[in-house]
Amino acid sequence: MKKYFFSLFVFLIFSSPALTHVSHYKDLKFLKYGLFLNDKLIGSHIFELSKKGSYFSVKSKGEFKVSKLGVLLMNYKTESEEVYKKGKLMKFNSKTNQNDKEKFANIVSINENSFFIDGSSYKGEIDNNAIVGSWWNHEIVSNSKQISPISGRIMPQKVSFKGKKKVFINGKTYDALHFHFLSDDDKPLSKKKLNINVWYDSKTLLWIKSSYDKIGKWEYRLLETK
Repeated sequence: MKKYFFSLFVFLIFSSPALTHVSHYKDLKFLKYGLFLNDKLIGSHIFELSKKGSYFSVKSKGEFKVSKLGVLLMNYKTESEEVYKKGKLMKFNSKTNQNDKEKFANIVSINENSFFIDGSSYKGEIDNNAIVGSWWNHEIVSNSKQISPISGRIMPQKVSFKGKKKVFINGKTYDALHFHFLSDDDKPLSKKKLNINVWYDSKTLLWIKSSYDKIGKWEYRLLETK
């Protein structure tokens, strides 16, 4: 019962209008995450945040390479930009190259209730109870669907709160809130598109870590903030 009430308390915090507004991050300028595969650093993802008047934008770049015995197995690069006005997403665009295969996602707000998506995996309109799957934005824990920032694919999701624990990253200890994201579909666990653990700092709601297993253990870890 105690865990139930704490879980409810966490979700009320994350869904409160004062905190789900992206202006919660207005004082941040820069976020850098390291990507680790089986505890080995293989790449990074950088976010540059800026505010001008009622507009808030987030530009990001990420890349990693996976090699084995001198053979390049995976080469991945991605760039994206999100633009918000008064906390509401106005547009998003991304370009990704994965082993020379091009993927993209372009999203625009068409009215108060819906977006239009033009992506490499999906094209069409969707209501605004979906959110771009950018883990930096803690609002993602309170949405029933996420839009792939790589291809525009729509993924219904179940989000469960796993509790609060201390997480040690890059020489710093955080009191973290642990969430698990799982695709809301009938596919077996091994075939689900979404199966990831994500941690947010309980004080700042800053994304500090995420991990998933797919031919090895992958982890994003917060390395630097400004």
